[in-house]
Amino acid sequence: MAVESLKEKTATGLFWSGINNGVQQLLGLAFGILLARLLSPGDYGMVGMLSIFTAMAALLQDSGFTIALINKKKITDNDYNAVFWFSLSMGCLLYVVLFFSAPLIARFFHNEELIPIARVLFLWFLIGSTATVHNAFLIRNLKIKEKAKAEITALLVSSSVGVTLAWMGFAYWSIIIQTVIHGSVGTLMRWRYSTWRPSLTIDFSPLKEMFPFSVKLLITGIFTTINGNLFNILLGRLHTKREVGYFSQGSKWIMMGYSFVWNMVNNVSQPVLASVSEDAQRQSLVFRKMIRFVAFVAFPSILGLGFVSRELIVIAVSDKWLPSVEIMQIYCIWGAIMPICNLYSNLIISRGKSEIYMYSTIALGLLQLLVVFLTLQYGLQMMLLAYVSLNVAWLFVWHHLVARLLPISLWVMLTHDLLPFLGVTLIALGGAYLATQSIENIYLLFVGKIGITAAIYLFIMRITKAVVLREGLDFLSKRMRGNKKGKGL
Repeated sequence: MAVESLKEKTATGLFWSGINNGVQQLLGLAFGILLARLLSPGDYGMVGMLSIFTAMAALLQDSGFTIALINKKKITDNDYNAVFWFSLSMGCLLYVVLFFSAPLIARFFHNEELIPIARVLFLWFLIGSTATVHNAFLIRNLKIKEKAKAEITALLVSSSVGVTLAWMGFAYWSIIIQTVIHGSVGTLMRWRYSTWRPSLTIDFSPLKEMFPFSVKLLITGIFTTINGNLFNILLGRLHTKREVGYFSQGSKWIMMGYSFVWNMVNNVSQPVLASVSEDAQRQSLVFRKMIRFVAFVAFPSILGLGFVSRELIVIAVSDKWLPSVEIMQIYCIWGAIMPICNLYSNLIISRGKSEIYMYSTIALGLLQLLVVFLTLQYGLQMMLLAYVSLNVAWLFVWHHLVARLLPISLWVMLTHDLLPFLGVTLIALGGAYLATQSIENIYLLFVGKIGITAAIYLFIMRITKAVVLREGLDFLSKRMRGNKKGKGL
């Protein structure tokens, strides 16, 4: 009964995460197209230069306590309260520091316009620091439906404002104000859907128990954030804001695909894996099932984005963004493999081994820095290739670390859980490529590539009786029948 209950909770969580991310990606796609047509690569580049600072500040104000709250076996109101006041205090402190550091940031990038931009943009993480605990509360209690409502509302409101301002000629300010409004609305909605409220009693003593776990996640996050923003830093410092804009646009599309897959699973994987952490055999089965689901979705969707990158860029945001195509084509490999790597790291964290996660991520981060600097003189494409290749290779390191904790065979994982989906995806992409060779109209080519790839992929999945497809269809069927019964009542 407990197994069935966990299975149902996981399926429901994945369902609502899928709805959430699907709607977000569609809205992001629509509004992103409008913004990219109204704005220039330089406008995106101005904001891209500051991404490292906002990401790092958000990381520091959280300090790993969100995941610590999610994974804590027994949690009290005092735990939530301590993290709330810590996060808010850190948010205020970091905003003050970065506010007065804005001239130094502008000097580093040789662009004085960044001073007022930075001071407004940094309000995003300050506002977000008041909802750190509420976000953790929703995830821990698998309130994925409520979290979805909060995120979709924030995206819809902020994007509408951003596009309106861009149409009125506000240039890069439209992106900055959109970002701040997104954080504000998202924070308000999380407060609305979370039943937890802070008290005025400030006691940081509960943090002592969580700190050994959270500090390792913080250190890990610092390396991850630096490496994730490495190209924006280098391009902003050594090249022009236009090149930062091209990279931001190219990587943005892949990040949308990656986020669709990963956020759908991430909202569920951490609490579910943590709930079965005391049963190694059962946790192994749950983990492998999640891996198969991710591979089933990630390989065709994200590699497919790279496959239609040229058509997508030209149709959606015009040929002024064509330099972004090659970035998309390289980056899609990273986007397809990273959700799988992230599942491995989530499993390690759920086992309480945050130090293993930390050391592995630090080692990966240092190697990423090394390969990027070694290939710096060969141009952006070579740097990206080296960066992506290293991340793909590191999947085997993650598996080795997990295999020391759980009975999971690399051969079984590859032959049963990953390579079959990758193989079918490549067959589908190859078939679509051959079938569309004679199509010259870019719109028909775009639709043809997507339609034929999807048809071949689903056909092979159906005739091979893929369990993940059957279970997904069964669950959707149950949801639809349930909704009809509910309406009938």
